[in-house]
Amino acid sequence: MEGSVNVIGYGLAAIGPGIGVALIFAAWITATARQPESAGITRPMLFMGFALVEVLALFGLVLAFAIGGGN
Repeated sequence: MEGSVNVIGYGLAAIGPGIGVALIFAAWITATARQPESAGITRPMLFMGFALVEVLALFGLVLAFAIGGGN
């Protein structure tokens, strides 16, 4: 079995952003269902939250490669 522990670490670290994205979209859907007229106002906040959570996942991926040293 070949591989790196960094890959396993990144796989575990990707669970957090996955849950975060799910919570962000669930909150937006709930808010829009309660007040449909606010969808245009809350949509930019949805995408900002989504982008911030995804950046954390990308940082984890870059860190896994940086620590691994290209093995």
